[in-house]
Amino acid sequence: MKHNVMLTVASLLSILFMTFHLTDDIVRGMEKGGASNLVAVPILVVWLYGTLVLAERRSGYVILLLGSFLGLSFPVIHMMGKGVGGNIAKSNGAFFFIWTIIALGVTALFSVILSVRGLWTLQWGQSR
Repeated sequence: MKHNVMLTVASLLSILFMTFHLTDDIVRGMEKGGASNLVAVPILVVWLYGTLVLAERRSGYVILLLGSFLGLSFPVIHMMGKGVGGNIAKSNGAFFFIWTIIALGVTALFSVILSVRGLWTLQWGQSR
């Protein structure tokens, strides 16, 4: 499979898992459901734009790298305290919540690796 196809699929999955995660946080009351959560919409749109429109460009790789680091931060934050332990792990839907943040971490880290690889390739002018 081509490098860019893998990066596109991984980024799209990360965006999907991010929306699942944000929705689950609102449903569980960890985030207040309100206009403040709409900040995520333009961030996800920029990430989606970088994935689909700016593919194979330096700006696209940078956007994907930043978005992937953002996506990678959510599992780290939840695993270090807020969310996974205690009541969440024992509640209904805990499997989906935990699976989503693990899947987000996997796809985001994979996207970080592929974005860095893409930037490295562009930097040294290597052909694909």
